[in-house]
Amino acid sequence: MFAKLARSALVIAALGVAGCTESSVQDFAPQHANKQLPAKIIAEMRAKGMNKNAPIMARIFKEENTVEIWKQKTNGRYDIIASYPICKWSGKLGPKFTEGDRQAPEGFYTVRPSQMNPRSGYHLAFNIGYPNAYDRANGRTGSNLMVHGACSSSGCYSMNDPQIEEIYAFGRDAFQGGQTEFQIQAFPFRMTAANMARYRNDPNYEFWKMLKVGYDNFEITKVPPKVDVCEKRYVFNQVAPEGTTFNPSGACPASAQPDALKVAYSQYQSKYDAAFASALNSSNPAPKPTILGTKEAALVADWSKRRARGERVTMDPPSLKSDGTVVETTTRMGRIDSPLGRKMAALDAEKAAAKKAAEEKAQAIAAAKAAKEAEKQRIAEEKAAKKAGKANAIAVVPPEQAAPQEPVTQTASSDGNMVSKVRKRLLGLFGG
Repeated sequence: MFAKLARSALVIAALGVAGCTESSVQDFAPQHANKQLPAKIIAEMRAKGMNKNAPIMARIFKEENTVEIWKQKTNGRYDIIASYPICKWSGKLGPKFTEGDRQAPEGFYTVRPSQMNPRSGYHLAFNIGYPNAYDRANGRTGSNLMVHGACSSSGCYSMNDPQIEEIYAFGRDAFQGGQTEFQIQAFPFRMTAANMARYRNDPNYEFWKMLKVGYDNFEITKVPPKVDVCEKRYVFNQVAPEGTTFNPSGACPASAQPDALKVAYSQYQSKYDAAFASALNSSNPAPKPTILGTKEAALVADWSKRRARGERVTMDPPSLKSDGTVVETTTRMGRIDSPLGRKMAALDAEKAAAKKAAEEKAQAIAAAKAAKEAEKQRIAEEKAAKKAGKANAIAVVPPEQAAPQEPVTQTASSDGNMVSKVRKRLLGLFGG
């Protein structure tokens, strides 16, 4: 049954895929784009019943920092063939909302040969296909979201160069074997009961529950699920009645699933529900930071725009707390090293030089004014000192410079004494 579902899913997917040109499949010119998979992996593929050019699928887990490559076996089911640690992915757990929010996407994406880039500036790369039908229906924007090398990311999933060479080789070989597209499933974490319980209060939880349906379908069947979008949400392994289609923004048609899959999913869900209830009563690691919706996405996007214009901004983008408080993750400032950044730096340097010159000129003028005021004060003090000195010279005159004194006029008592003296002299003359 599962093999039959696998074949039907691949056929249905192929019907809706535009063909690729021959050059897009064969034109892998750079040497590292033609590098063959290691002998160890080839031997493991043989041991697991896989052909070298069999179809592939990729799964990405942010929290676990992992990219998995799954490959189809001869029985139609897929098995994991390689796992790589992600060198760097940007943003937080949660989906991408808008251009510039630096979020690595989450969801179900499709890679076709035309999306492979052997001449990437990041060693090798392939575009994951964001935005997809779900993203567009929900008004989400962004472009050029890649899995690439060079270990540098601003919204992508970045690997080191030897890793991307192998991942790229898996895709190249599958396309050369006739696969027209391969699926990438990007998740915030492994969607186990314990992890879902950890994030049950997160604002992204409903989105993640929707992704988990696709995750569960793959866990049950080990076949990439058929993915459609209607009513602005993902639906998985649904078959629409003949003559109807899935409209991403319109109502979902009265679709159905194979009965065997319904039974298997019901049994799987019963086990999950029990594990989830148990996880609620157990100790789990604290949740990691997640993006708080469109408001935080817009905040980071504005930071990205200012940075792209060459403005001086914080080295890391701002963050948002659940209460709406904006948090700067660092106080260090800088600007992007780009032509715009260097131009802005030159303009800022000119402004700083002009400001410094104006300040120095103002300081010089103030200093000259202060010196002039001090000189005026000194002259005034000298004049006051001279005036005070002249007044003191007049008040204290030396004896030799004193003016002659006028004769003193005798008083009445002096006259009486004089008369007495004259009388005595006359009496002496006449014997009296």
